Amino acid sequence: MVQIDHLSGVQAFVEAARCLNFTEAARTLGVTKSAVGKSVARLEARLGTKLIYRSTRRLVLTADGEAYLAVARRALDEINAAEIFLSSGSRDIAGRLRVDAPAAWGREVLLPILVEIAREHPELHLSLSFTDRIIDPIEEQVDLVVRFGETPDTTGLITRKLAEQRAPLVASSFYLARRGMPETPEDLSHHDCITGVRREVPVGYRIVRSTGRAERLHVVPTHEIGDGSAVVEAAIAGLGIAQMPLSLVAQALANGKLIEVLPEYGTAPVGIYALWPETRHLLARVRHVVDVLSEKGQQGAL
Repeated sequence: MVQIDHLSGVQAFVEAARCLNFTEAARTLGVTKSAVGKSVARLEARLGTKLIYRSTRRLVLTADGEAYLAVARRALDEINAAEIFLSSGSRDIAGRLRVDAPAAWGREVLLPILVEIAREHPELHLSLSFTDRIIDPIEEQVDLVVRFGETPDTTGLITRKLAEQRAPLVASSFYLARRGMPETPEDLSHHDCITGVRREVPVGYRIVRSTGRAERLHVVPTHEIGDGSAVVEAAIAGLGIAQMPLSLVAQALANGKLIEVLPEYGTAPVGIYALWPETRHLLARVRHVVDVLSEKGQQGAL
């Protein structure tokens, strides 16, 4: 069983690693330099490995120290955030929030919202990654993931639908003048199609036929591009037909850079979902950001 005083050793190590100086760490923790050194030494003895190389000039983290620091700092962040949550009645939004979202949508839509939240809460620190690949937030230690469409496996995750929007099929006037306007979904088999790179799901476009039911139309991609913004730019440049969420092509449709193709078929709503590990549900920062995103979704701002 882990003893209670082990936590002080972890705190001493994290602060010493941050400062790379026992004296400064002692000043921050309000203890003596000797106490910090002894706490770190006891931690190293318990773990059976050297975490910090000492010299008369400076401290240097070992490889094990670097690895342990990443875990220890995160654990202390979680403890601190939980204490803030419980003691303040959820009023204080603080700590580090790790968020992953689709690349283009994350940069263009989500980032401005998170910047606004961070300005309102200076103690909130963001770690952002924008990628179109599907990740496991538990395995990759991400606090909050935003994705288009439902995630097949949500074991250990809490899911909340933020909004939904349709994903129109689009192409440039230059491309359509050269290749013609498709009249049916089947005509797309004779066109250049631009798709994302999504090995986790079948390649194709989501369409709605007269029955009202959404289906995935298989297409053979002429171009595969693993970034949403690049897909839009490729369509504008005339490389082919693409299907993207409306929020990413609305401006190009409005200024005529893109034209909607088969509009009667591109009406299938695509949900925008927030997912976070059940273990993060207590954290005020996660709950607050999800609430803000949900409100933005209701306002049509996502």
